[in-house]
Amino acid sequence: MLERPALSRISPDRLDWARDGADWPLREASRFIEAGGLRWHVQVLGDPQDARPVALLIHGAGGACHSWRGVAPLLARDFTVIAPDLPGHGFSAPPPRGGHSLPGMAAALAALLRRLGAAPGVAAGHSAGAAVMARMALDGMIAPRALVAFNGAFLPFKGVAGVLFPPMAKLLALNPLAARAMAWSADRAAVERLLGGMGGALDAEGRALYRRLFSNPGHVAAALNMMAAWDLGPLGRDLRRLAQPLTLVVGEADRAVPPSDARIVADRVPHAHIRTLAGLGHLAHEERPDTAAHIIRDCASVA
Repeated sequence: MLERPALSRISPDRLDWARDGADWPLREASRFIEAGGLRWHVQVLGDPQDARPVALLIHGAGGACHSWRGVAPLLARDFTVIAPDLPGHGFSAPPPRGGHSLPGMAAALAALLRRLGAAPGVAAGHSAGAAVMARMALDGMIAPRALVAFNGAFLPFKGVAGVLFPPMAKLLALNPLAARAMAWSADRAAVERLLGGMGGALDAEGRALYRRLFSNPGHVAAALNMMAAWDLGPLGRDLRRLAQPLTLVVGEADRAVPPSDARIVADRVPHAHIRTLAGLGHLAHEERPDTAAHIIRDCASVA
């Protein structure tokens, strides 16, 4: 049952469920749950305690559970679906110091799954969410039959971006005014440029929801802190130990994560294969939720 956050706990820099969540996609599936020392916003379609398999859906950095708004209802025909807002993102509370790292995010999400009594039979992650999913599987926090990565961000930035971006993200994250300034500058044109730079074409609803997120200082701060805290080197080395079959879904037009990264990852993971989606960009699962749901369902059935 949905629990509304107490007004005294809502920061003016955070999204307000009563205001910003009034028309949130799949609002009827939303819950607020205390787990691992955090107050989570998570959408649950179905009952984790029934006999149906559980599908865990993990959004990427800067996103929220809305990312799966088209996929979740399609999967809910056959699965109990769990789609959380990662710590600090959307309507979930920010983590304590150190909780923005990849191991920290993985451990926090594992605590939420324990609180729900859910053991995913299949897990899907988008971009950085795919890295969280892989870290959880490698560390024995989840043991699904199959893993599905949509434009998964498993590898560090290359070239000049790899040298400059992490320190820049750290500097921005340390400046308490940076997130607020960036949020205030997230007007319609700026968000359109950002989304357009990822490749592909997102519908009007999706663009409006991302504008809402990027206009909120708390959400922007969470994304900056997450990117600043991540070190993908250990994950890249550990991928050789991944036991589950991994399907790498690649949007051919993705400009955020190079499609060529999928081949590098596939060469490291023992049971990996690539599925390329022609004409789709970084948000391929939002552009074609029917295709994404079909892939997840197919991977869960053949694993």
